Amino acid sequence: FRNHPDKARQRYHGKNHVMAMQSPSPLNAKNRRVAIAAATVACAMVGLAYASVPLYKLFCEATGFGGTTQVATSAPKVIAGQTIAIRFDSNIDSSLGWNFHAKQTRQTIRIGEVSMAAFSAQNFGSEESTGSATFNVTPVAAGAFFNKIECFCFTAQTLKPGETADFPVQYFIDPAILQDADAKNIREITLSYTFYPATKTAQAEKTTN
Repeated sequence: FRNHPDKARQRYHGKNHVMAMQSPSPLNAKNRRVAIAAATVACAMVGLAYASVPLYKLFCEATGFGGTTQVATSAPKVIAGQTIAIRFDSNIDSSLGWNFHAKQTRQTIRIGEVSMAAFSAQNFGSEESTGSATFNVTPVAAGAFFNKIECFCFTAQTLKPGETADFPVQYFIDPAILQDADAKNIREITLSYTFYPATKTAQAEKTTN
């Protein structure tokens, strides 16, 4: 360096320049991290979108959210002295080509007692068709206490041209409704069904819930 100071400085600065070019700047590294994080979030959102419908359905069925009813395998051991009125509502998607109605419009039952209701459907089309029923109850607070033991809504139903079928519903109201702050004063519950062509049912459930 003492004999050729200018050349030494050139070599020194040249080496630093090469090192600077080879070393990524903190800003570029930060941008890469942000891009990776954004891509990860995007992938996660796509996965959640595919999973959201079945997960949301399970959540509704487990909690009664949105008036979703419960499924029971047996009757409760306690029947309360109080009664409650159940009203039945039936609807149908016009593209299914069926008639659908409740065979009774209203029942008064004891809370905790297993009761039976029936609906009737007729295929007035010229071809065999399959329908599935979505359901809910109102007020929505009653959903967590409305239990079905047997229901045509558990599976798809197929009717031949001109065929008529009766569809039973076996249900009870959980006596726990009498201890719930939001539901204990409910005096009437409406159980509502809507039949759709089987291929439309998944979208209908997402919209209904």
